[in-house]
Amino acid sequence: MILAAGRGERMRPLTDETPKPLIKIHAKPLIVWHIEKLALLGFSEIVINVAHLGGKIIESLGDGSAWGVSLLYSDERESGALESAGGIIKALPFFENETFLVVNGDIWCDYEFERDFRLGDDLAHLVLVPNPPHNPDGDFGLHKNRVIDETTKKFTFSGIGYYSPKLFNALECAKLPLAPLLREAALQNRVSGQLYEGKWHDIGTPQRLSEAEATSV
Repeated sequence: MILAAGRGERMRPLTDETPKPLIKIHAKPLIVWHIEKLALLGFSEIVINVAHLGGKIIESLGDGSAWGVSLLYSDERESGALESAGGIIKALPFFENETFLVVNGDIWCDYEFERDFRLGDDLAHLVLVPNPPHNPDGDFGLHKNRVIDETTKKFTFSGIGYYSPKLFNALECAKLPLAPLLREAALQNRVSGQLYEGKWHDIGTPQRLSEAEATSV
């Protein structure tokens, strides 16, 4: 699943007429970088949630046949963007109780997504990265490949994670952030993680877009 429903307030005025996932880096929309990589790694079905200017995303990407994949859309335009967890909950019927990958539509990275990731008894696996200047305190700790919350040294959540539907099954579809669910699961020792130190950019502002353009290739 690619999360693509956000308004992108910090990217204005660019996002007044262009949904953030369609903003280009090196002449290619951010979301297309993801689709191409996922297709190359063997993913065949990709769910995309849409809200702000969602029609432009659907019109631009179509059914996915251009990349040899099937694109499925979870439409949040009527309700308004449901935040990360809410968007995932709405899209759960697409995943048929299987472990699924979620990636933020507004990041650029060279991480190699895993198609058949095995969670075992865990509820989630998070990909963490070294803290960028805009998030110096980080989000989650990591100890022997286990995500922990109560620690002084934390890393930044990359926006890439593998999830069990069990993390969301008891929740109703509503505007709901993801971080509190992950922290609760981490306290139960049911979240694994890894530190990825390759190329990764959070394209959250025009300045970060310029920095990514200058350093990502």
